Amino acid sequence: MKETHDQVIEDRKLPRVGQTVRSKKYGTLWRVIEKKEVWVPTDDDPKTGEPRLLPGVYLNYWRIRPGVLQGVGKMLGYAYTLYDNTFDANWEVVEETK
Repeated sequence: MKETHDQVIEDRKLPRVGQTVRSKKYGTLWRVIEKKEVWVPTDDDPKTGEPRLLPGVYLNYWRIRPGVLQGVGKMLGYAYTLYDNTFDANWEVVEETK
């Protein structure tokens, strides 16, 4: 089966742009301000030695702070693939947008 970017979004239950997430480690609130499809390098093909890329989804987060305009202040960005569980391990969605 060939992986797709849409499968990453669906299987990892990634948030949409505008949704708020909470850091499980620190309890801080962050807003998803950008989502883009990316290609993430992985181990070379063992048979041919050719480099391989996996579809991934990059999320850019902005830390929500009272009195600070969106996009000003601390930002983080991470790429997620079908083969990692880092979103579930580190974040929880706290607000649904319509």
